Amino acid sequence: MTARLYCFGESGNAYKAALTLELTGTPWQPVYVDFFNGETRTPAYRAINVMGEVPVLVDGDQTLTQSGVILTHIANKTGKMGGKTEAEKLDVLRWILFDNHKVSGVAGSLRFNMNFLPEAKRNHDINSFLSMRLHSALKVMDTHLDGRDWLVGDTPTIADTSNAGYLYYPEPFTFDRVQYPNIDRWMDRLSALPGWKHPYDLMPGSPADRT
Repeated sequence: MTARLYCFGESGNAYKAALTLELTGTPWQPVYVDFFNGETRTPAYRAINVMGEVPVLVDGDQTLTQSGVILTHIANKTGKMGGKTEAEKLDVLRWILFDNHKVSGVAGSLRFNMNFLPEAKRNHDINSFLSMRLHSALKVMDTHLDGRDWLVGDTPTIADTSNAGYLYYPEPFTFDRVQYPNIDRWMDRLSALPGWKHPYDLMPGSPADRT
């Protein structure tokens, strides 16, 4: 049965799920969510996800929300990208939690504030704080990747797809990958994997659709 992923191209959290589905060879189809016209705030969408967010994965009789849960489900179901040992599985979880709290959780807000929020509502002080928090986390990740190909173990895992979720987007959010040579090489390795696609090629919806 083909899984359905509720998503839109601008969402880095949805991209994590879509990319993991692709890299594990899981059959799936996107269900476009018109976030910028308020679809996630409608009663119909809240019936799918009371949190009013993407991604949502409908896989058979399971409806899953939150990217970390969805990535774990895909890894468990396919036996791919979840870590080879119990110690690796726990380390994968550690990096997913790190990403949710310190990387994507900050990069997503910063990118939205700098690019999609009306200019009159953009707050420089808030964005400066978010940028500082993001770069503190990226320094940790860049240091960890020194001498490593992947965040956990010797093969790509959902720790990688989780932490990379926002880093391929072209809109400015103070991240320049060349500032972080180990992250830069890691992103090259990830984008060289069979099945990798840019978020705007993998999911429906992009800023260009609204111009």
